[in-house]
Amino acid sequence: MKVISSILKKIYQKHRNQMMEKYRRHVSFGDLFTDRWERARYLGFGKGTSCYDNVLVIGNVNVGKNTWIGPNVILDGSGGLKIGDYCSISAGVQIYTHDTVNWSINLGNSPIVKMETIIGDGVYIGPNVVIQKGVEIGDRAIIGAMSFVNKSVPQEAKVFGIPAKII
Repeated sequence: MKVISSILKKIYQKHRNQMMEKYRRHVSFGDLFTDRWERARYLGFGKGTSCYDNVLVIGNVNVGKNTWIGPNVILDGSGGLKIGDYCSISAGVQIYTHDTVNWSINLGNSPIVKMETIIGDGVYIGPNVVIQKGVEIGDRAIIGAMSFVNKSVPQEAKVFGIPAKII
């Protein structure tokens, strides 16, 4: 076991050093050994879309072309999630299509609530944004960092805050 561990450590250090030299970047272990574009293709996402290895993808998630999905993102498609073309989904974003509030407080005697969530084309979602189930975000909208989006957002709107409001 020590031999395998030693070999893996050397391979990891080699890849880590190459990434730092080429891009001045340090990424998670999995992202050193995977291709973001190949992963997006494997998931059935559109041409030119990239998706980091550490992104959690659950259920029915459809993503268009040329969309960037940053690290540490949650894409919950248990109720159906559609993301358009040319979107930027920043690091730490959480997009939900279900909640278990009633199920929890009723000790499992209520159903889990699911609703489709839709993100239009050309949408920018800032870091650490949380988007609640059933929300629709229109084309070319901008969602400010660390916002909580619990209502639909019209196209070309700029929203931020907790809860997010149009500015």
